[in-house]
Amino acid sequence: MTHSLAPTGLQLRSLIKPEGELEISLHEVPTPEPAADEVIVRVEATPINPSDIGLLFGAADMATARVSGTPARPVVTAQVPERAMKSMAARVGQSLPVGNEGAGTVVAAGASPAAQALLGKTVAVLGGAMYAQYRAIRADQCLVLPEGASAADGASCFVNPLTALGMVETMRREGHKALVHTAAASNLGQMLNRICLKDGIGLVNIVRKPEQAALLKAQGAQHVCDSSAPSFLADLTEALVQTGATIAFDATGGGRLAGQILGCMEAALNRTATEYSRYGSTTHKQVYIYGGLDTGPTELVRNFGFAWGMGGWLLFPFLQKIGPEAVQALKARVAAELKTTFASSYTKEISLADALQLEAIAVYGQRATGTKFLINPNRAS
Repeated sequence: MTHSLAPTGLQLRSLIKPEGELEISLHEVPTPEPAADEVIVRVEATPINPSDIGLLFGAADMATARVSGTPARPVVTAQVPERAMKSMAARVGQSLPVGNEGAGTVVAAGASPAAQALLGKTVAVLGGAMYAQYRAIRADQCLVLPEGASAADGASCFVNPLTALGMVETMRREGHKALVHTAAASNLGQMLNRICLKDGIGLVNIVRKPEQAALLKAQGAQHVCDSSAPSFLADLTEALVQTGATIAFDATGGGRLAGQILGCMEAALNRTATEYSRYGSTTHKQVYIYGGLDTGPTELVRNFGFAWGMGGWLLFPFLQKIGPEAVQALKARVAAELKTTFASSYTKEISLADALQLEAIAVYGQRATGTKFLINPNRAS
């Protein structure tokens, strides 16, 4: 069954051309017909997450960005540095849809009972290609939002909530008792702080500015360390002594921070060591890099013994690893606490065309605290 739908809808796409140029534009695409087990969602809210920005801009130098086209159909172009083209090889020449997650109203449904049951419901979706006016998706990939929740309430109920819960679950599964998080004043960081306060888990929050520290402390955070403070390493070590945290999730990636966390973990463990070992503490210390706010090299100073590890952490491989039953339990918690623990805030709501204006790109492209934008693909510019 389908309601009356426009035959076409707009979709935002990102293309890297062989000559080293990024092009972001809006395409008019046919509105899909739902298969038996599918629904059509009229997308009304979809966030611009750091993971979306990675696909949206690729390795382009956005300082070279310019806009052409019309106000309704702007086209953004920017140069990709020659040295960065090698890393873009797998996507060159492909016009890729953008947007990991979002929410909206089910306006058409296939013949299956599961699909029909969603008709008219407000649902959240994690499936890619969400920067579009309409999205076809399997009914079992939809999360029905609680009564009274808007599309904006549910737009970010997958990536950040499941990432934050995934960090806590990884901590538990690997035998740690507390954790460290960097870029902790972000929407994700604030969410993780609420989870840890609710669940009684020790959390060390690392931020880069005094005002970010004040923001988290006002929300009840017990351990906040400002990396811009002269006493940062001493403060971090003391927080690690108090919490016993031996696992960290680092959103910065480059620079010295990941190595400093390992070094401070070692120093904290040595405070209670009963005997000396030239190999350092035997307690395993782990840092997972899950972001790239700093695109420079990751620098390590080996002052943390031999019982340590550093690696990458990504949400989707983690969800595959824990299996459907565990994933469903995490999603159920998100739905139950959507307006409390997992609430997200946004700086501004914009249209698809607005998202391609240089003024907007200059703000959300910072990926900084307080610059999170929400796209409503069905909003007029």
